[in-house]
Amino acid sequence: MKVLSTLARLYVGDLDRALPALRELTGLEEPGLRFPYSGVEVASIGGFLVVAGTEEALAPFRRVQSTVLVDDLDGVQDLLGAHGGEVLSGPNQVPTGRNITVRHPGGVVIEYVEHTRSSTG
Repeated sequence: MKVLSTLARLYVGDLDRALPALRELTGLEEPGLRFPYSGVEVASIGGFLVVAGTEEALAPFRRVQSTVLVDDLDGVQDLLGAHGGEVLSGPNQVPTGRNITVRHPGGVVIEYVEHTRSSTG
């Protein structure tokens, strides 16, 4: 199991208003991924995962501090379980593959995602 990349989570009210500055900052024309999910809209651009919606829609997502892309979700679950991590959600099927949300010892909450081949290009 290895970490492929880490995405900083940004919570915004309007994705279309947030993207122009992020496009310029990252030098990318378009988000790598953009999709609706559980009442919010999600986009990845550069090292950011932007989650957009109303305050009410964003509330359940705000506890997650980061999204980490991995090559083996089951391996992550085993490793973190051995170190006292608590799975809060998952494994779940999501638009990009599978995910789990884990509270690490010490309290940080991280979403781990294993992309399927079709979602990564």
